[in-house]
Amino acid sequence: MAVTAVVGLQWGDEAKGKIVDLLTDKYEVVVRYLGGNNAGHTVMFGGNTYKLSLLPAGILRSNVTSVIANGVVINPAALLKEIQSVVDQGVEIGELLISDRAHVIFPYHLAEEAVLEQRRGDQAIGTTMRGIGTCYRDKIGRTHAIRVGDMYRPDYFRQRLEEVVEQKNVIIQALDPSAETLSAATIYDDYCRLAEQIAHRVTDTTAYLHKALKQDKNMLFEGAQGSLLDIDHGTFPFVTSSNSSGCGIHVGSGVPERVIDQMIGVVKAYTTRVGGGPCPTELHDQTGQHIRDEGHEYGTVTGRPRRCGWFDAVATGYGARVSGVDCIAVMLLDVLSKLDEVKICEAYEINGERTTDFPSHIQDLELAKPIYRTLPGWKQDITGIRKLEDFPKEARAYIDTVSELVERPVEIVSIGPDREQTVFC
Repeated sequence: MAVTAVVGLQWGDEAKGKIVDLLTDKYEVVVRYLGGNNAGHTVMFGGNTYKLSLLPAGILRSNVTSVIANGVVINPAALLKEIQSVVDQGVEIGELLISDRAHVIFPYHLAEEAVLEQRRGDQAIGTTMRGIGTCYRDKIGRTHAIRVGDMYRPDYFRQRLEEVVEQKNVIIQALDPSAETLSAATIYDDYCRLAEQIAHRVTDTTAYLHKALKQDKNMLFEGAQGSLLDIDHGTFPFVTSSNSSGCGIHVGSGVPERVIDQMIGVVKAYTTRVGGGPCPTELHDQTGQHIRDEGHEYGTVTGRPRRCGWFDAVATGYGARVSGVDCIAVMLLDVLSKLDEVKICEAYEINGERTTDFPSHIQDLELAKPIYRTLPGWKQDITGIRKLEDFPKEARAYIDTVSELVERPVEIVSIGPDREQTVFC
């Protein structure tokens, strides 16, 4: 039995989907354990490009069991739309299991999030406006929380909605008096129809996963977003609403982390982030725009342009330690191929002092000035390379420097979107 986890070590968008897709052939179960339809993977498979959000990458293979575990928050309409999208692309959906413990996103979550972000103005977190954070907040608060399994108990479900919607209307209209009054009856009818369409997939996924472990099935845990967006360990408050580092695997699936044989950390060869919050190596110049254009750095889910900068080894090294990864995969190295020189942030200067510790407080991170190590560029196309020894010496030096500073071996290098454009070190 092999149990592997793939986790992003930066602010998300590290191209984890490609690594999961490459590995899936070796696994019988692929598990998504956090987030909602605010995260996304772009996977190229069989000559097609798939934009996945809630669905694990294993969905592209009919012989793999795909699991949406308890740590995910689910908008049933968005899930059904995504399922239909991949079916329309010719995918034969195999076994897809949805946790009855997963929490449900309702219209009031979207309405509440929108008004809260609007009222924050310049201090807005920069959410995807899909109700993810407000759903997770209700989950932790408990009194307004509704889980997938609740939708199949009609009397209980109706009662819960009547109670919650009444209170949500008060909250939302206090923040925005012009807000539309939501109807518990309408939401109940709509969600009962949605629930019926996914009923055959809903089960106790925690019990399923433990049975799969006893049966020695190979299992792959698919992270979403990145370690620096972790609600506890990321750049709070500019984070997501779940544990998006490797720390989230146990709470998000019910499977103990001790059964995981290998943790693979995925990093871009540079740094990106979306939304608000400090990004010490962000480039506001032509080089930053060059990286954005070469890397097609626009959100899978939202289409938002990503903020781009040099590789930040301080932040990424912290992500590697928090997630406990054994090795790293360096993605999109080819994006840097046209640059005369490349830089890696090896330390920060904060209040005149040099440090390689990642700050725990956002105000300290805002003060961080990157200290760079400058390396020569390789100035040649590397997308056709298939062996580590065939990389230009400058590209090898860059890979080795990333490994040195992050303190983890580089075992995979991606130099293009296709599966074949991958070098195993």
